[in-house]
Amino acid sequence: MIRVGLVGFGMAGRVFHGPLLSSVEGLELAAVMERSTNKAAERYPGIVTYHTLEAMLADSSLGLYIVATPSPTHFQVARKILEAGKHVVVDKPMSIRSTEIAELMVLAAAKKVLLIPFHNRRWDSDFQTVSKLLHEGLLGRLVHFESRFDRWRPVQPKDRLWKEDPSSGGVLLDLGTHIADQALTLFGKPQAVSADVLHEREWARVWDGFNIRLRYPGFMVVLGANSLSLPSGPRFHLRGTKGNYWKWGLDPQEAALNHVTRIGDGPWGREPEAEWGTFNSSEDGATVSRPIPPVAGDYRLYYAGVRDAVLGKAGAPVAARDAWRVARVLEWAVESSEQRREIVCEWSKEPR
Repeated sequence: MIRVGLVGFGMAGRVFHGPLLSSVEGLELAAVMERSTNKAAERYPGIVTYHTLEAMLADSSLGLYIVATPSPTHFQVARKILEAGKHVVVDKPMSIRSTEIAELMVLAAAKKVLLIPFHNRRWDSDFQTVSKLLHEGLLGRLVHFESRFDRWRPVQPKDRLWKEDPSSGGVLLDLGTHIADQALTLFGKPQAVSADVLHEREWARVWDGFNIRLRYPGFMVVLGANSLSLPSGPRFHLRGTKGNYWKWGLDPQEAALNHVTRIGDGPWGREPEAEWGTFNSSEDGATVSRPIPPVAGDYRLYYAGVRDAVLGKAGAPVAARDAWRVARVLEWAVESSEQRREIVCEWSKEPR
């Protein structure tokens, strides 16, 4: 049994990490660091609450730490944990700068410990389904891939105000990290990046919308998100020489995790049939549309992979280098937007 310390119990700790850690065999949510409250102990009786990271690091029984603090603090918190020689999972983005991710990678290698990004949306139902469709070649030759994560949030929020601080990176580093990671997981490193990174709401102090274009040989990937879409656009749209795939709606796991402390028995991560994506093609000049049964999503598989990596049974489910690549693509997106030009990707300085 790997005893786990969760650093932070805001939305990320409460909705994602707490329930998932409590639902994977071989992992025990043993301690939580909250600076001034004891909310985690109310939800998980029996855990230990620490009010400083230093006190938690002194607990020699903990074999894995999870960083779920506000994103501008990820680098400093993760560095302290690595310096203590502990394995660590860091919520996205691993850091707001690629140079800091590279520094953490060097430190983790020197300490011979694991540094693993929490890129859980590789285990979304819709992404798993898209991956399967591409692998099977249903669409023929892919010419265009679009992935969007649109929302309707026109009013200035009253909570989690750190997300409205420019140091957070806004929607670009929040949702952009997820969908850029998914694109790079499918297609590898792009040749070039062009983008519009935006402030769309008049009161916004952070980037609250973006459109990023990743150029690959023979096709284009378009990534987008904003806070002023009602209704939202399609989550995925793929165009190929044999047809198109359209998918609306979001993976159901986040909404479900918001109401549980652990995942119970029974089906999990399954979308209702009304939200299935559709494959559209033509036969005899007429459009034919058919629903595609989705692959069930399951974020528990991520933490099962973390467990196996800590035990030395497998590699990490997500490599730290992947977080660096995503961060670099998003930095090139900002550069492109500011300079109004396409940026050719330079991958020769990728950390080893």
